[in-house]
Amino acid sequence: MYEPPHFQETRPDVLHGLIRAHPLGMLISNGPDGPEANAIPFLLDAAAMPNGRLRAHMAKANPQWKLIAENPLSPVLVVFQGTDAYVTPSWYETKRETGKVVPTWNYAIVQVRGSAKVIDDQEWLAQQIGDLTASQEGPRAAPWAVTDAPAPFIQSQIKGIIGLEIEISEIHGKWKVSQNRPVADRAGVAQGLESEVANSSDMVKLVRSYGGLDGK
Repeated sequence: MYEPPHFQETRPDVLHGLIRAHPLGMLISNGPDGPEANAIPFLLDAAAMPNGRLRAHMAKANPQWKLIAENPLSPVLVVFQGTDAYVTPSWYETKRETGKVVPTWNYAIVQVRGSAKVIDDQEWLAQQIGDLTASQEGPRAAPWAVTDAPAPFIQSQIKGIIGLEIEISEIHGKWKVSQNRPVADRAGVAQGLESEVANSSDMVKLVRSYGGLDGK
């Protein structure tokens, strides 16, 4: 990933926080016909090893797991996309001063690399789907649990999936949130997003935080 120094984010808690907030990752692996990619929800165990471990499952009908199993020495890549927003030059003070501005896109993203292991174990899979469900249902007032469904039905569903563990060897973060712009431009981006773009509060917070605008 192209990472200009001013956009790099290296704090483990921040990187792990994005993964937990946006757990649907794009799993990318190599195969004989080129790259294979699928969107899969992941669970992060940050304490499992220095960079953490990812757990997931996919349909047995999905051929990607077979490609991974056949190439155990080939690392996989998982991309977690955080909040993003188009940035119009109209929000920049520099537009009014010189006119020398162009559009851009702000975003926060984490890329993970590591070795992947395919797991076909019923107990592991039962734990995996239970943990993944709990991670998403937990905040609800009346959370649904896997055990709410009939046990024979769940067992039949488990037979149709296969597990995946990825030991994270590298984790990289890129927070491109206008911090390379002059202070007045950063403030203009935050104000523009806030007033013109629906559901932009997460990006506004990042622009203000990384741009040194908190409290202003």
